[in-house]
Amino acid sequence: MSDDDDTEAPNLQPKIFSAILYGAASFLITVVNKMVLTTHHFPSYQALGLGQMITTIIVLFLSRSFGIVKFPSFGRDTVRKIWPLPVIYLGNMITGLGGTKQLSLPMFTALRRFSILMTMIAERIVLNVRPSLAVKLNVAAMVVGALIAAADDVTYTLSGYVLVLSNDFFTATNGVYVKKKLDSRELGKYGLMYYNCLFMILPAVGIAYATGDLHASYAYEHWSDPVFLSQFLLSCVMGFVLSYGVMLCTLYNGALTTTIIGCLKNISVTYLGMVIGGDYVFSWVNFVGLNISVFGSILYTYFTFRKKPSTQSYKPLKESSEAKSEVV
Repeated sequence: MSDDDDTEAPNLQPKIFSAILYGAASFLITVVNKMVLTTHHFPSYQALGLGQMITTIIVLFLSRSFGIVKFPSFGRDTVRKIWPLPVIYLGNMITGLGGTKQLSLPMFTALRRFSILMTMIAERIVLNVRPSLAVKLNVAAMVVGALIAAADDVTYTLSGYVLVLSNDFFTATNGVYVKKKLDSRELGKYGLMYYNCLFMILPAVGIAYATGDLHASYAYEHWSDPVFLSQFLLSCVMGFVLSYGVMLCTLYNGALTTTIIGCLKNISVTYLGMVIGGDYVFSWVNFVGLNISVFGSILYTYFTFRKKPSTQSYKPLKESSEAKSEVV
């Protein structure tokens, strides 16, 4: 193996691993959430989001208590270090679950590609990152395909479209600010995950109570159904795994690549969603638009991962004293 190969290996492996972890977690949680909210007709996507937040808090609290992971304890400057991520996190979670409930999976995944365009704009404003021409063209293909699909979406609902496009905005801003906070190395990835949920759990409970979602979920008649319960609990656990995958992928690959990997996994979700959920209505215009958007996702992935990574493309965790303390 040449010296160049030796240099490239440690850079490429965490990039690919974090991308696969995030993509797999994102795919699984999208499908499971759709099963819970649509197939089982669970009435409250906010209650499902609360379950994911509570699971993340419990897992990280116990992991720190047993010395499995470490992150800073709460201090007077913790809010300053993490702000505005908790608000973005809550908005991202609620709008994502709401959009999943109200739209078919193929249209949900197509509209989610607008988050890529928004991420490009946010990276340019916040991080001063300039995408290449190839990236711009591939993103344009994804967005145009989504617009064509939306033009003949017979299952259109205004609230569903508003929720998904809002989710795109929160996804874009979340990715950019997570990257910024991770680069500052103040709280670390576990600290960001923990305090995001901790700071927003009470506001989320208040919103769910005020909208009647807590009562609706309490009155749900299928809590004794083992299939529903197992899928509900799996969604809660996958919420934690997804948050971890987002942190890793953003750390090693950047906000835009993380966003596009999330949309790339939607290739499987797009076609699977035509079968599961029971709410997709086929039309040729819609189907062609979905495939154009999918093709743009594939091209972007090719152009992104064929490039030889720079030795400075990320800072290995072992080089950060704080990162050393995050995992024992």
